[in-house]
Amino acid sequence: MTRIRTAIVGCGKVAHIHASALASLPESEFVAVCDRDQDRARAFAGTYGAQARTGLGEMLDQCGVEALMVCTPHPLHAEAVVCAAQHGVHALVEKPMAASLSDCDQMIEAAERASIKLGVVSQRRFYEPVVRMKKAIDAGKIGKPVLGSVIMLSWRDQAYYESDPWRGKWDTEGGGVLVNQSPHLLDILQWLMGPIEEISGYWANLNHPFIEVEDTSVAMLRFRSGGLGWIAVSLCQKPGIYTKIHVHGSNGASVGVQTDTGATFVAGASGVAEPPFNDLWTIPGEESLLAGFVSGDRERIARIDVTTHYHQLQIKDFLRSIAEDRQPMVSGQDGRKVVEIFAGIYESNRTRRPFKNQA
Repeated sequence: MTRIRTAIVGCGKVAHIHASALASLPESEFVAVCDRDQDRARAFAGTYGAQARTGLGEMLDQCGVEALMVCTPHPLHAEAVVCAAQHGVHALVEKPMAASLSDCDQMIEAAERASIKLGVVSQRRFYEPVVRMKKAIDAGKIGKPVLGSVIMLSWRDQAYYESDPWRGKWDTEGGGVLVNQSPHLLDILQWLMGPIEEISGYWANLNHPFIEVEDTSVAMLRFRSGGLGWIAVSLCQKPGIYTKIHVHGSNGASVGVQTDTGATFVAGASGVAEPPFNDLWTIPGEESLLAGFVSGDRERIARIDVTTHYHQLQIKDFLRSIAEDRQPMVSGQDGRKVVEIFAGIYESNRTRRPFKNQA
């Protein structure tokens, strides 16, 4: 197997999850890390036996990097991807792809021009209960998906926002719960239901007065297929309740997943005590399978670390997409669709009108 020379830019909390995968996957030769803070870069590199650099272009020039993991704050993703493309280096970007559609378009254009692979992290797509839902929908077991919903009742405290100076600010985070905690859910919803045509939404800061951005948002959706949907995401429920995605079909059958129990985990800072599991399964003739799904998923979590295992699966898929010259499971275009959704909610809230997606 040809190993791909890999590197990371941005040595924050989530970068350790990437580094662990890159250091252990047979597809990867982990060679370098880059961070503007020289001390942090050196300490991080020393942990994983990689080279440390403070300039991205310098690292790409000097270290023979072939694939870059972008773990910088969201508004800086475009800068890193464009630099990677200019050096002919493939890029896998942490969620969300960017804080704006213009940044997404800049990244996609640069990747296409350089013929590099561009992927976006959405590791919850690899959860077994989510894969089960996708296979059932694709097999037509619920008929046509006609109603989809996301509900996240989670929690973030003041210490979380103070843990990094960029959190909770419009100019350095790009938004709040929609931009940071919701992209996984928005990605899965559009993956299962299809592209969104129209969005009516609102956002508010209900109980985090020490941050600038929203902690809660609700939205109604119309999909291009004619289906409908709704989103309700919040960080105001202490200590966190659950996160669910449900899809209902034209034949009356429904499938669902509870991706998180309690507050959603913080990459590099907290773990997962309860497994993701299917909480809804009414496909005719398969209703009795639900108990087996749940018990199997509970047994699996005893053998893996949810906070790292699924990142590793996605990073492996991305590296193999390079070797096999195919699109990664979650592409740059997929990442843009998520930004379309939260950008549409922000615009609808601003204008008090439905946002019509022209993409």
